Amino acid sequence: MPIAWLPANRPPVTVHAVPAAQAVNILAADIAARLQNAIAQRGTAVLSVSGGRSPIALFESLLAQPLDWRKVHVTLVDERCVPNDHPDSNAYLVRHHLLQGPAHVARFSPMVPDGMTLLPSLTAMADTASRALQAAGTADVLILGMGTDGHTASLFPDALNLAQALAANSDCICLPIELAHPPVNAPYPRITQSLTQLLRARHIVLPLAGPDKLATLKQAWETVSDRLPISHVLHQTQTPVALWIST
Repeated sequence: MPIAWLPANRPPVTVHAVPAAQAVNILAADIAARLQNAIAQRGTAVLSVSGGRSPIALFESLLAQPLDWRKVHVTLVDERCVPNDHPDSNAYLVRHHLLQGPAHVARFSPMVPDGMTLLPSLTAMADTASRALQAAGTADVLILGMGTDGHTASLFPDALNLAQALAANSDCICLPIELAHPPVNAPYPRITQSLTQLLRARHIVLPLAGPDKLATLKQAWETVSDRLPISHVLHQTQTPVALWIST
């Protein structure tokens, strides 16, 4: 069902409105096809993923897609600054919901090195994450999420250094993020890809569902604002973005 205020596309953004019951499987098939095409062209594919609870169903649907996981390199869009075996870490989420079954052979580069229990400074962690992403190469598909506050990755409206994270043409790959008001369910400092790094991806995917997120999307669609960091992704002109709206 089309959304009245949302056109079919506004280059480089394209809009896919799909029935909720089929949305995850349709998107998973599209992502798998793009990754397999990257493998055919370059011999390997890079998939950069977000954490949280929203992508779990998508991860599990990806496992059912025909894909040569041995040639897929998985990276993270952002991370909570906790050890990788902590249940709140995005690395833990990816290992338990994506790197399973046929995908257990995929290469994975977490932002926090494995086995690290005493974490170094946030700056040192961001530097380590930057080197890992640089070594992995350009993301062929980068999966973003969006909160009802308009945040994406760990680019939160109340981040103390949001302006630095959103700076155009920055040479910063990853940077630490400290929040003025951390979420109660995940009160951790974070590491995130900068906006510039996110936009280096060959293709960005943004799946959304629910009236609250559609209301936020409508605001972000209309104007660019640091109060809605996702708006910077929607209004840029360099990187293809596919909006997948569950209807």
